[in-house]
Amino acid sequence: MPKIGMEPIRKAALVNATIVELGRAGSLDVTVSQIAKRAGMSSALAHHYFGSKEDIFLAAMRHVLSLYGAEVRGALAAVDGPEGRLHAIIRASFTAGSFRREAVGAWLNFYVLAQTVPGARRLLSVYQRRLRSNLLHCLRPLVGLRAGRTADGLAALIDGVYLREALREGAPDPAAAVAVVMEFVAAELGKSKEK
Repeated sequence: MPKIGMEPIRKAALVNATIVELGRAGSLDVTVSQIAKRAGMSSALAHHYFGSKEDIFLAAMRHVLSLYGAEVRGALAAVDGPEGRLHAIIRASFTAGSFRREAVGAWLNFYVLAQTVPGARRLLSVYQRRLRSNLLHCLRPLVGLRAGRTADGLAALIDGVYLREALREGAPDPAAAVAVVMEFVAAELGKSKEK
């Protein structure tokens, strides 16, 4: 007989185990058996809750994206004005937690999975649209008609700087990553002030 109330606890354990295993392996070459073992349950139970390895990976990425979303919302709640909000989004994109081995492994594997798995592609698209929308909201009052192009460039820069910092030799430096992006923002805002 199943224990009442255990499903959400077990699903959360499997999601967390997936993130840890992706970080440990550094690739999608992780089995459901490895994930289940780390979560302290059988692979049959993991399949029961998620169906497939792909579904477990997608649930793990949803979790990572929800943590990122919470970081952004928390950062936005602490600031006022479009420029403050813009800086908050940038800082939230490069927190120390986002550079933990597990988080980096999840993000890198998410990009790989999005190439072939429609569900992952949709999740990546949701992330990209939300980031662009948040940036646009901040940028419209700051750069006017250039907001769309600037938001696209800034979103690409955030993702690119994150990847470079995550893959560099030695420990990632979140402050250096923020500084690179802030320099771009300062240049873009300076263009608007010159006009």
